[in-house]
Amino acid sequence: MREFIVEADGGSRGNPGPAGYGSVVIDAATGETLVERAEYIGVATNNVAEYRGLLAGLRAARDLDPEARVLVRMDSKLVVEQMSGRWQIKHPAMRPLAAEAAGILPRSQVTYEWIPREKNKHADHLANKAMDRAATGEAEIPGERPDSPGGEAAIQAGRPESPGAEAAKPTDDSRAARTDDSRAARNDDRRAARNVATVGWGSPPDMGAPATFVLLRHGETPLTPQKRFSGSGGSDPSLSAVGRDQAERAAKALAARGTIQAVVASPLARTRETAAVVAERLGLDVAVDDGLRETDFGAWEGLTFGEVRERHPDDLNSWLASPDAQPTGGGESFAATALRMAETRDRLTAAYAGRTVLLVTHVTPIKTLIRLALGAPPESLFRMELSAASLSAVAYYADGNASVRLFNDTSHLR
Repeated sequence: MREFIVEADGGSRGNPGPAGYGSVVIDAATGETLVERAEYIGVATNNVAEYRGLLAGLRAARDLDPEARVLVRMDSKLVVEQMSGRWQIKHPAMRPLAAEAAGILPRSQVTYEWIPREKNKHADHLANKAMDRAATGEAEIPGERPDSPGGEAAIQAGRPESPGAEAAKPTDDSRAARTDDSRAARNDDRRAARNVATVGWGSPPDMGAPATFVLLRHGETPLTPQKRFSGSGGSDPSLSAVGRDQAERAAKALAARGTIQAVVASPLARTRETAAVVAERLGLDVAVDDGLRETDFGAWEGLTFGEVRERHPDDLNSWLASPDAQPTGGGESFAATALRMAETRDRLTAAYAGRTVLLVTHVTPIKTLIRLALGAPPESLFRMELSAASLSAVAYYADGNASVRLFNDTSHLR
């Protein structure tokens, strides 16, 4: 019995964005590359492109020998784990692709193995080549379309067409029809990508239960109305009387919604106090996560913006101009905060998959989570207003997409 290795990869420049895949079929005994396949697939997500690469590779292996044993090697942990049956397939766009892949060859003939990206360079190169060709106006790599008898757009590595491929040269009419089909398929891809990218707008597709973070900024402290820098390196002020009232109002609103399943707070006093008020109303405990703390503003702690401009004008200008700049005295840069928040987000979304969690935190962490979810540039932090005790919300889906559902809602305070 012959044995093949299928290496496949897919990518999207924008996720969703212009996407393509690459697949390679290798003779396991000799190491010879038997088939290379690649195609630009229009606008799609990374995961869709990865699955399309898998489909192309499996079809190519089946065309060479439907009785062969196949080892699939990919750097997509999601595809490998889902096709191995160890992870559930929650995303509706993934289910038909996975079912199609499972039906190409008998399950007993196919095994899956995850490999790091650096060991998947051949397929990765083909995927990027497909996307590069599209970027230069060559929307398709020469070869057959996926729905043609010849299978996916194929680059045969100096070999004849695989069994079943059409040998006849296409006529002008067939080329025109194929171009029309391709154009229509790409339009469908773009519509699908817009649906994925706008979850929560109108009537989105069912993408499975996301991890939803309801983001509550703490209530006012004595420093809040004075607009003083108040980070994690300062005096750690408690809530004022106004702040405690705001926490009560937020708790009442959240209790009325009835969707919060857990409460996680920054370790600072003002957030723990706000979280405690809400958690008591909801009958929940408060978990503390250091990743949710506010940025450390160094020597600027306790100062107003005007005072910082007067005392540290050069440092302030640098801070406003670059996310890598630190506040005077070795505070935390926005770039460092973003790394911390991305790590915290990933850890919490894994821990609370499919659940709705209240995160009680601060201005910079909330703005950073919103910025990252939108894919907005660092300077957008200065273009968002976030009020004390305001509510925002972001949903995170299993395929890596995020949906901002609410921002700076203060209706419960009025």
